[in-house]
Amino acid sequence: MSHQHQLPIDPYKHLDLVLNPNGTLTRLRYIPSSLPSSDPTLPVLTKDIIINQQNNTSLRLFLPQTALSSNPNHQKLPLIFFFHGSGFIVTSAASTMFHDFCSAMSAAVPAVVASVDYRLAPEHRLPAAYDDAVEALEFLRNNPDEWLTKHADMGNCYIMGNSAGATIAYFAGLRVTDTVRDLEPLKIRGLILRQVFFGGVQRSESEVRLENNESFPLCVSDLAWELALPVGADRDHEYANPRAEKWVGKLGRVRDLGWRVLVSGNGGDILIDREKELVEMLKEKGVEVVTDFDEEGGHGVEYGDESKAKQFIQVVKHFVSSTHV
Repeated sequence: MSHQHQLPIDPYKHLDLVLNPNGTLTRLRYIPSSLPSSDPTLPVLTKDIIINQQNNTSLRLFLPQTALSSNPNHQKLPLIFFFHGSGFIVTSAASTMFHDFCSAMSAAVPAVVASVDYRLAPEHRLPAAYDDAVEALEFLRNNPDEWLTKHADMGNCYIMGNSAGATIAYFAGLRVTDTVRDLEPLKIRGLILRQVFFGGVQRSESEVRLENNESFPLCVSDLAWELALPVGADRDHEYANPRAEKWVGKLGRVRDLGWRVLVSGNGGDILIDREKELVEMLKEKGVEVVTDFDEEGGHGVEYGDESKAKQFIQVVKHFVSSTHV
């Protein structure tokens, strides 16, 4: 038995993926999904809105019922853009794990949550997901939808994601630092990065130590980058490595805009060292950072452990309420 761990992990088998000769993926794993619902007995209402028909991108809006039952003078709610994880290559905004998480977060913060369904790799390699993220921000800023016009405070907006979704949130956020005027009345107040997925050719200590981690082994991380990055690019590419010159140069803008950044991670995750490095890099550039590092738990722990999800949502709630004063 003890030797079993030494067998190399096949990342395709681990994810139930088959790479087809034409470069597309067959995704064999059944991942439960949830339909949007306007059932008035639910604490949070949901609906889908198409962003770009051609690219088949959309977003799922979450609105807490309490927003509807309050008096007409009630305050508008913060708006959180959410990008789901899964290595850029699987799942969607409709996947039940993300639907349920966004629903719980929308009710608890409370906030209007816009969970974005972006294009997946390798059929659509990066920067497709980053482009879709920026398009989603532009799309929502003047959207006539009543949930947004009546209940979302466009002046109190956050870009958030978990895992690869946090990578999308980070790079899309940095990308719009130059064009924030074009996003008005949307005003970004901060970034919320949960177990952000960065790459680099040089291995981090936690990547080496947790190489055969069951929930997220290193070979799966490598495969995700291989399928998501432009063909032939390595993990030091600007779409993967936050130390690329292009991004480091924008951190002064993040500071000047007054954005706060929440970085959250877990000690049992191969990504933890890169997240801690990011915190140091942001601090060096004078960006205000809030950290939430939990020694326990691995990658995606909040999707299997409700208490961890609640704990993290409370961190988000506190971050949002303390940012917009």
